Order: sequence, then structure tokens, then C-alpha cells
Amino acid sequence: MLTQIRKLITSRESPEPRSNTGGAPLVSFVVIVYDMPQQAENTLHSLSAKFQRGASEADYEVIVVENESANNLSPAFIAGLPKNFSYHLRAEREPTPVHAINHGVGISLGQYVCVMIDGARMVTPGLVKNILRGHRIDDRAVVTVPGYHIGEQVQQEAVEDGYGKEQDQALIASIDWRNNGYELFDIACFSGSCDDGFFRPCSESNCISVPRAIWASLGGLDTRFNLRGGGLVNLDLYRRVLEYPRVVHVSLLGEGTFHQFHDGVTTGGEEREVRDALIGEMNLQYEAIRGQDYQRPQTTPVFLGEIPLQVLTFVHASAEPLLGSKRPVTYPPPISILSAKSAKS
Repeated sequence: MLTQIRKLITSRESPEPRSNTGGAPLVSFVVIVYDMPQQAENTLHSLSAKFQRGASEADYEVIVVENESANNLSPAFIAGLPKNFSYHLRAEREPTPVHAINHGVGISLGQYVCVMIDGARMVTPGLVKNILRGHRIDDRAVVTVPGYHIGEQVQQEAVEDGYGKEQDQALIASIDWRNNGYELFDIACFSGSCDDGFFRPCSESNCISVPRAIWASLGGLDTRFNLRGGGLVNLDLYRRVLEYPRVVHVSLLGEGTFHQFHDGVTTGGEEREVRDALIGEMNLQYEAIRGQDYQRPQTTPVFLGEIPLQVLTFVHASAEPLLGSKRPVTYPPPISILSAKSAKS
């Protein structure tokens, strides 16, 4: 696989993100929270400038939009948020995060908008820096981050064996993630949306950064996705953005988002039959809205960023099925910037 990878050299000819007037941030992260204070606190810490490497508070803002529940973030935690964070509590009438996301983007200031539909997803320390790098490649670059679940198997399956919040948080506590966030890879597996690995199409990203002009052209998230959790709205965004004309898809191979167990709509907390019925309803709604079943978008991604040693296991797992296949590989060979090095502090 590595022999198929050619190096893309970034140069002075690569477009730089242009600063907005008035000292506005380059990228706005919109993070949606609902009934998950413990998990959201971890996620928001991982987005702070004290955790992120190579990025300052002036580079980005984090807009936290919480749909009101009986289990909101605490006032003390909110009061201690960094100065580039803002918090917005909403009384939502529908069981979907769609309106919260559109609201968050609407009040954001960044040249790029990075949507995180699930506030339970911790991120790695090079995420902000490499999102900014990704947007330098092309003025139509869309930057996506692969997804993982905490645990040895996807949480939809693990929950059947008794896995839950207690086991999940114990795993997180077993590593020194606050000092080296790349250790999250050591306690995680690919999420279902990325189950084919890096070198085959994924179905979604839970951290996707889009030029504001493209977001506006698409009209934001489609409010017809009004089922619990938004149905397939995040997958719909992923496909619509990556199929937008002349988009350059940049994937941050060495970074990740890590889903913490929180009784999510499709990842646990209810009986399998209930979850399966809801997923069936989501698929039917997508077909009714788009006129077809959901299909993973076919892209030729640019893989960008450093490769921590902790990620090499996932690189191997992604490449091995392709290298061992006797059938021709129809997925286009990747174009990459690769710098293999340790991510140890």
C-alpha cells in the first residue's frame, strides 16, 4: 500500500486560510450536547488550547450548544470554560440536534465550520492544527476525521455483553489521556462508520470541517431529519459535502474522535429490538427525503498529518485486506502526506 502513496508537498502556492476581519477565528467548532455531562466535559477539555498542540485560542472558537435535559452541564463547569468557548442552552421541541447545529453555525464567526453532532466524542491533540493545515491545501477542502469507539468492540455490540458507562469511563481513566491524548487509540476500535478502515469509503465523520461558503450553499442541515438523534442527518451532511462540486477531501489519518458510551440512540441504552426498529425508521426517512438508499460517498482522499505510533495498528488493519485481495482494487489509491513518528509526550 505504501508504494502506492505519493507525497503531496505543501508549498507557498498552497492557499492559506484568510483571516476574517475583526480578529475572528479561522474555524468554528459547533459541539452539540444532550444529557451527557460527564462525557461532554471530557470532549470539551480535549478541544481546549491547553490540550491541543500547535494551536492557540485565537485560531478557533468552540460553540457549545446544549439541548436542555434533566442532566445539563453544571454551572461551575460552564463558568470555567476557556475564553474561546461559548455556551448556549436551548429548549428544543423536537428530538433532533439539527436545529441546535444550524443555530450554532448561524452564530459562529469562523471562515470554516466544523460540526460535531455528538458531544460525547473526545478528540486527539493534533486535531485543530491539522484541520487548519487541511484547509490550506485548497479553498474547497473539506476536512474529516476518522471515528472510533472506546472499547474492544463497537458499543452497539459491547452493550450486549454488559458494557456500559462505568466500564467505558474506567477504560478512559486507565490511560494518561490528559497528557497524551494519542493513548486513546490504545483503548479503542474503529466505529461502524469507519469499519472498512482508512483506505475504503466511510459513511460519516463526527468531526467534519467545511468552508462556510459551501455550508451556506447547501443550506445547512436538512430540518426534515426530525427523528431521535437526527436520524441519518450526519451521514446526509457527509455525503452532500463530499459530493459538492470540486471539493478536495482531506482525511486526518493520525487524528481521531472517540465515542464515549452514553446511552446513545443507536449505540446502547435500549434493547436491541428497539434500536433496530429506530435504525429501520431512519433508513426509511432518508429514502423518503433523498429518493434513494444511503450510499457511502466515493472520494479520493488526501491523507494529511503526522502518524503517531499508536495509529500504526489501524493502518495495518486497513491495508491488509487490500494487500491480500486477489481482486483488483477499484478504490482510487490515496494521495498522502505521511510523517511516521511517535506521539509520546
